[in-house]
This record gives sequence, structure tokens and C-alpha cells, in this order.
Amino acid sequence: LTRGVTAVPPSELGLGPGEMTRISVFMNVFSCHINRAPVRGRITRIEHKPGKFLNAELDKASAENERNGLVIDSPNGTIAAVQIAGLVARRIVCWAEAGGSIAIGERFGLIRFGSRVDVFLPSNAVPRVAVGQTAVGGETVLAEFGGTAVTPLVRVS
Repeated sequence: LTRGVTAVPPSELGLGPGEMTRISVFMNVFSCHINRAPVRGRITRIEHKPGKFLNAELDKASAENERNGLVIDSPNGTIAAVQIAGLVARRIVCWAEAGGSIAIGERFGLIRFGSRVDVFLPSNAVPRVAVGQTAVGGETVLAEFGGTAVTPLVRVS
């Protein structure tokens, strides 16, 4: 995990030019790559962006690699979850649909092999993970909004 880095979300998500808190969850080739919703809410936008297949551990993979972003309107603000293909990963699968509702922890997609998911959170989110920590989908709390947990997107083992 990369904890609490401020970054500008990808422009195709339409979240504006301002920085948000970004928590990145890297999955190696031995991890389970099922992606789960970090919050409950309504999916307002899904955007796929073709790109490169750089190592997903590199920071520039967020901007240069093939990716698929979900924008979720949650009770605590707008959240973005971006599936990022890695060096070996060449396929992003997304089962969610724009306009639909999603529950916290609900499976919305997967990425094949060595990949990453970036979670973009509003500034009022308080990160609750440490760099290098292993996240377990549906169990590890990534951040909180006044006591409301944001669960991880992936099961990483």
C-alpha cells in the first residue's frame, strides 16, 4: 500500500484539477485481483482509458497505463476507484454500470495479474493504512470519514 499521497485524479474522471488523497493498492501476480467498492453510493461515471503497460508499482503508471475509473457519489463525498493494468496485466474487467448503485465491499471488477487500484478520496478522509501494509478485501480499512470506514478494493494475499 501507498498511504495518503496527494495527487490529481486522472482528467477523464471529471473531478477537477484539485488534489485528492490517493491510496494505491498494488497486486502482484500471486494476489487475488478481484476489485471491491471502497464505499457505498451511486456510480456516476465509468471511463476507460487506453495506455501503456508499465510496471504498476511505478507512480507514473497512474497516468500512463491503461486504466478504468469509477466515480462514486457517496454519503461522504465523491470517491474515485481506478483500476490500473500492469506490466503483465493486459485485461481490465468491470462489471459495474454507470447510474447503478453499489454497496461497500461489492465486487465490481478484476484486473489480470500484477496490477494496481488507486482510490482517490476527498480531503476529509483520514488514511488508516501504512505504506507496505497488506490489504485484505472487505476487511482492511483504508480510511475513515468521521468513524465511517472505507474498505479496500481488492483482496491482496
